[in-house]
Amino acid sequence: MTETSAARGKRAKWNATHLPDLSGRTAVITGANSGIGLTAAQALARAGAHVVLAVRDLGRGGAAAATVGGSTEVRRLDLADLDSVHEFAAGWDRPLDVLINNAGVMLLPERRTKQGFEMQFGTNHLGHFALTNLLLPYVTDRVVTVASAAHRMGDGRIDFEDVNLTRGYGPQRAYSQSKLANLLFTLELQRRLTGAGSGVRALAAHPGWSATNLQNHAANPVVRVLMRTGNRFLAQDDRAGALPTLYAASQDLPGAAYVGPDGLGEMRGAPTLVGRSAAASDPEAARRLWTLSEELTGVRWGLSTTVR
Repeated sequence: MTETSAARGKRAKWNATHLPDLSGRTAVITGANSGIGLTAAQALARAGAHVVLAVRDLGRGGAAAATVGGSTEVRRLDLADLDSVHEFAAGWDRPLDVLINNAGVMLLPERRTKQGFEMQFGTNHLGHFALTNLLLPYVTDRVVTVASAAHRMGDGRIDFEDVNLTRGYGPQRAYSQSKLANLLFTLELQRRLTGAGSGVRALAAHPGWSATNLQNHAANPVVRVLMRTGNRFLAQDDRAGALPTLYAASQDLPGAAYVGPDGLGEMRGAPTLVGRSAAASDPEAARRLWTLSEELTGVRWGLSTTVR
């Protein structure tokens, strides 16, 4: 029987079995004890990589690592505490091929990090900003930051005058701002890497609508019910949700590329290059955010110092 073009197209869709041999490579994944972080860790380990699960709870991280197989280690990292970020980075002393900034919180009621930042912005952006710059002297290949299609929602901009949203907090507004920050961070990180003559690439990815436990913490109980319903009937599973991250972590892509699902509304499907909002493509906003992030975290551009 002759194979149809539709069947060939379906067969050709990229998936985790297409990962190259990653033997000898090291990847750090934040938030790797569950969801797409754990699924990505499992896939990378199967491909031969040494995977470091950077997690808040070492017990849960150890249980997750036991499901990964291959070469793994578990290290404590709380992105909502800059002291923990510094401690993690201070304990790193070897080349790092891929840093995957995956951990995140979503639609929380108003909360603050240990240093007093709005929790979603502080965890999703500032924690990863500090971690990346502290580890950057060791990174040899790429930094992948997990963003979201939600960067288009909310105000669609960074509130530079009130980044902690003290004058008008809303769970969706805060989440969207943090995800927009992820994309602006990737844009400015790539500009700086290029300017420094570095071969390291900064990329971003988003999982579409993936059924994970991330949605279980929404502040609004009605939203939680809607999320659970959507997870059941609309979402793809965490294995499919991890594919854009894995694609960005392993394929030859241009710096600042953004990867997401190829299906309707980018909610599900195979990984492909996708677009972003005009606000997420604004180089001036990206530079301004970088400067603000340095001021808030006290962490500067990571290649101002080098590893001896």
